[in-house]
Amino acid sequence: MTGRTTRTPLRVGLVGYGLAGSVFHAPLIAATEGLALDTVVTSNPERQDQARTEFPDVRIAASPDELLDRAAELDLIVIASPNKTHVALATAALKAGLPVVVDKPIAGTAAEARELAALAEQHGLLLSVFQNRRWDNDFLTLRKLLAEGELGDVWRFESRFERWRPQPKGGWRESGDPAEIGGLLYDLGSHVVDQALTLFGPVTSVYAESDIRRPGAETDDDTFIALTHANGVRSHLYVSATTAQLGPRFRVLGSKAGYVKYGLDPQEADLRDGKRPGATDGWGEEPESLYGRIGSGESPLTGGGRPEPTLPGDYPAYYAAVAAALRDGAPNPVTALEAAAALDVLEAARRSARDGVTVTL
Repeated sequence: MTGRTTRTPLRVGLVGYGLAGSVFHAPLIAATEGLALDTVVTSNPERQDQARTEFPDVRIAASPDELLDRAAELDLIVIASPNKTHVALATAALKAGLPVVVDKPIAGTAAEARELAALAEQHGLLLSVFQNRRWDNDFLTLRKLLAEGELGDVWRFESRFERWRPQPKGGWRESGDPAEIGGLLYDLGSHVVDQALTLFGPVTSVYAESDIRRPGAETDDDTFIALTHANGVRSHLYVSATTAQLGPRFRVLGSKAGYVKYGLDPQEADLRDGKRPGATDGWGEEPESLYGRIGSGESPLTGGGRPEPTLPGDYPAYYAAVAAALRDGAPNPVTALEAAAALDVLEAARRSARDGVTVTL
């Protein structure tokens, strides 16, 4: 970052303007004090027009090479392109001397993630992974409850990221080509595994079941992962596009109480609808009717316990932390080595489902 002052916004180049780039990264970057969305990379004319409409001052590049030719004019590269491009683009950006944010999954394998981490360390550069679901409202609320000891010793953590999409949508995320790194295990599984590891630490064994349920589907669309953590907690994680009746987002059972939460954090839906952090009142907040419940009881109607106010979700906190890391040397909000640990679990889950075995880590 040559020629920059502490008061000058850090200039960000964003590679990719599909779902991840246009819905998540661009709005969050633009809303972060100290960051400026300088350039969007997309070869798609419609997406180029969309980016210019949404961010009139943004520059457009048709290829990553065109962007990296101007590396000296930038302070951060964000990679929000298809999964199969992540490793090559992150490698090129780091070698060009630029800090990097990569959308999850950072790579197809844990070994590749660790190689990228080593490259970033070699060059003294930030390499961070966009795991936005660490800033979901329910996850922040659960972390608070655990920190306060409200549940006692946690015995079982159930996490569901389920959808009802009986017809495949197509595209690379649902491609059966292994090179695309598609399927729900690596898409939604990256979120639920990262959350489980963040909450309960390292894993000693992994068991998984993974199916292709829908006619015409090419890759997993209904997957279950069971983790045994080193501290004895068991995590049961579900990711599915075939769930006609959705289960609770979280059910956490402990020695003192349980916590049950339905519904998905509202931030993604708000971003898709064009709402923006800082310009929308009550960002990340949800109505009391969606609060989870904490306590004990056997009532089939209420689930027992009392309503627990849900903390507001806070996706903007991720890029604020990235800016602080670049400006002030603050901690990296999500490291590549943390992402590699999650990929260890995802690779083990894929092997478990394929071979019908429990995999020891």
